[in-house]
Order: sequence, then structure tokens, then C-alpha cells
Amino acid sequence: MAEITADKIKELRERTGVGIGKCKEALVQANGDINQAIDILRKSGMASAVKKEGRETKEGKIGISEQGNRIAIVEVNAETDFVTNNEMFGTFLQNVADELAKSNPASLEQFLAQKYSKDNGLTVDQYRATIVQAIGENIQIRRFKVVEKKPNASVGVYSHMNGKIVTLVELEGSNKETPFAKDIAMHVAAAAPDYVTPEQVPQNVLEHERDIARSQIKGKPENMIEKIVDGMINKFYTSVCLERQHYVKDDKKTVGDLVKEKAKESGAPLKLVTFTRWSVGQA
Repeated sequence: MAEITADKIKELRERTGVGIGKCKEALVQANGDINQAIDILRKSGMASAVKKEGRETKEGKIGISEQGNRIAIVEVNAETDFVTNNEMFGTFLQNVADELAKSNPASLEQFLAQKYSKDNGLTVDQYRATIVQAIGENIQIRRFKVVEKKPNASVGVYSHMNGKIVTLVELEGSNKETPFAKDIAMHVAAAAPDYVTPEQVPQNVLEHERDIARSQIKGKPENMIEKIVDGMINKFYTSVCLERQHYVKDDKKTVGDLVKEKAKESGAPLKLVTFTRWSVGQA
């Protein structure tokens, strides 16, 4: 029997909203497996759709840099939140983001090994080491992403909670809708979708949700079950698909409705293409 720790119970409670006692029971039944415990709680009807990621476990910040037609986002971790609010750490984070946007390396390993443009006597990793020595705390560049802006697209970037969450949204059809794309990026920060459209939901995820839904409606007439399940799947889409989510600034509209309205207003064939949502310590 796996140990059911207080931390596991707390994480399950945070991810499901279910009381401590029921969370402990579910973990015991699942032999300590959090994802299995979530399914147990959902099948019993005690928890609804639950996000894939758990608690943020590392300190750090996410930096942003726009250089020409490139936008770079990068996560840099440290040991304590105190250090992430240090001015030297902030300067390092911005310098790294700028370097990524300029050079667009193929991998993190390549980036760390390349020469630092502001001091050719150092590699990027050696520059990182000088900051570690100066601050006295371990600092690591965890991950990065560089987006090339297309000629007929708008990219909106939004930073939330002082760099703890950063989102990026790409709209096709016009390069003049950056503020609108940023508004949607703000929504993504708040609503944390997993997909853009229902068509992007993998079949195995969909079948898993159908199984959960059927477990919740046992005892209903056979001829009604699939209709009810279809309705519950549509509700699931509203939770996890960006186009189907209710817009945080106006919940009478979906994000998809908003894009259609903006397209009509601007005369441009706007289409949501992709989004990125990073939070510090995200799995």
C-alpha cells in the first residue's frame, strides 16, 4: 500500500475541490495514484473536469522578448521566490529572452553552448554560472519557445502574476489584430484551455471522458444514455476548448463568437490557430 501523505491529499483537494476526507478515501482506493483517484471522484460525481497539471513546484519566472519577426518566451528557475524578485535575476531573464529571440537555437543544449552576444568570452551557460556565483543560488534555464510571426497573422502575448504565467495566442487572417490577440491571451491565462477546437481533442481523451460520463449516469434509460453523454461531452468541450469557452470579459459570448464578430468588424478572415500557456513549474 502506497503512503497517503498530507501533501498528496492537499494536491488532490486543490485539483478537484473535493473535501479532505473523500480525497483520502479516493487515494486509499487508488493505492496513492492521484490520477486514478481523480477518476474515482469523477465517476462518483464528486468532481467535474480536472486540469491535467497539479501544483506549481518550482520558483522562477517566464520572460518574453520580441526581436524583429520573432517572439521568445523562456522559463528560468531559482531556488527561492526571493531571488526571482531580485533585480539581477530579472536582468538575466530578460537578457536570455533577448538572446533566444535573436538566435532562435534548435535546442536548449545548443543555446547553452553558444557564445553570449554581449560577451563573446562566455557561452550562455558560463554567463548563467556568473549569475549563480553572484546571487549564491542555483539558477537554471528550464525551457524556451521561439515563435516566428507570419506575414498575415497577429500574435498576442500576455504576462500574468509578474511572470508566473505567460500566454501567447496566434490569429491568422490579419497582422493588425495584435491587441485583440492579446485580449484572447489574457483569457487563456485565466481559463487555461487545453485545445483550440473540439477536433483537436485526442480520441483516447474523448473516450476516457465518455467513460466517466457513463459512470455518472448509471440507471438512466438505455435509449437516453448516449444523448445525455453527448450533452456532457459538449459541456467538457466548453471547459477545455478555447473556441467553446465563455469569454472571461463577457460570459454571454464564447471566444469563437468573439473571433467571428471581430472578423466581421475588421473584414479580415480571422481564425484562431494556436495558443501557448506556460506556468512556472508546470509539468
